Amino acid sequence: MAFFWCYDSPFGSYTAAEDGVGICALYFGQRPVSGGWTQKETSLLKETALQLEEYFSGSRRQFDLPLSLTGTPFQLADWAALQTIPYGQTRCYQQIAEQLGNPKACRAVGLANNRNPVAVIVPCHRVLGKDGRLVGYAGGLAVKEGLLKLERAHR
Repeated sequence: MAFFWCYDSPFGSYTAAEDGVGICALYFGQRPVSGGWTQKETSLLKETALQLEEYFSGSRRQFDLPLSLTGTPFQLADWAALQTIPYGQTRCYQQIAEQLGNPKACRAVGLANNRNPVAVIVPCHRVLGKDGRLVGYAGGLAVKEGLLKLERAHR
């Protein structure tokens, strides 16, 4: 059984979902999750909302939530690499590609980041263009910029 619930944040509403194993989706915006999902606020979704509130207030720097991520082996490796970027710091796509052992895989890293199903918790917002510009974020560049400013203000 899989469940989702919508919450508010300083960056607008977001939808969190869990599949009985862990958090499997977190998207900005209120949108129902397709494929037999039930709208219900479970204890794991409540804990997710609490940890996100702490993050948005600047009192939480790391999440302690079970995740249930599905993707290609490259995507899973990319998402694991993203979780090693410290709070308040950034990396460029090439640095992540190098960390994954393939320095020419910058575009593949960008595509994997774009498919990140658990925004904020798997911090793809911490990845910038090689020149330091904000590029690509499924939640929108204004949200990406806001998340980075929030982290820098609470370092």
